[in-house]
Amino acid sequence: MKLDKILTEQLDEMGDQHVGGAKETPLRSDAFDISNTEKVLLIEEKIHEVLHTLGMDLTDDSLKGTPRRVAKMFVNEIFSGLHPDNKPESSTFQNKYKYGEMLVEKNITLYSTCEHHLLPIVGKAHVAYISNGTVVGLSKMNRIVDYFAKRPQVQERLTLQIVEELQKILNTKNVACVIDAKHLCVNSRGIRDITSSTVTSEFGGRFNEKEIKREFLDYLKLETAF
Repeated sequence: MKLDKILTEQLDEMGDQHVGGAKETPLRSDAFDISNTEKVLLIEEKIHEVLHTLGMDLTDDSLKGTPRRVAKMFVNEIFSGLHPDNKPESSTFQNKYKYGEMLVEKNITLYSTCEHHLLPIVGKAHVAYISNGTVVGLSKMNRIVDYFAKRPQVQERLTLQIVEELQKILNTKNVACVIDAKHLCVNSRGIRDITSSTVTSEFGGRFNEKEIKREFLDYLKLETAF
């Protein structure tokens, strides 16, 4: 019993280490050597094993399809942003109408998954840029947020990835992003604080200027038109 207690404490300590890594999502070099179909089959086996270990009766009508459903959801939905083939194409256009003010796309619905506990992150992303002669379709901003959100994430990295991707697409540093989200690893387990949310931000280029930053943040306070 003493050895079991020591082992449990060691595992708990390892599991509580939430040290941030690089700005790139940590992927192995062989991450895409097998097909999505093969991944679904392998994950299905593992989920079956997990549920069996927990004592669930997987012959029950309600449960027997769960391992396959979870595996398909992991690969094709909530972690689909891991695969580069799913990266949205982001065609840009010349800013012919010479719009020189910031463009803000706010209240972008965000669903992601905390990489520490694999529990949902739910919130809103607010993205803005000032054109350097190039513009991008509005829906592409939403799709970029969704793409980087659909992977095991930490909110800080997600914020940086959104900004850096738009900076590359638009060929300008003048991009900003604010994310306000609830983490179910905080809200539904551990401390179980259901009222708290996490806010992260990244300001590039002119958005570091005091007046420009304030203008962007003031836009976020405006009520949405509909």
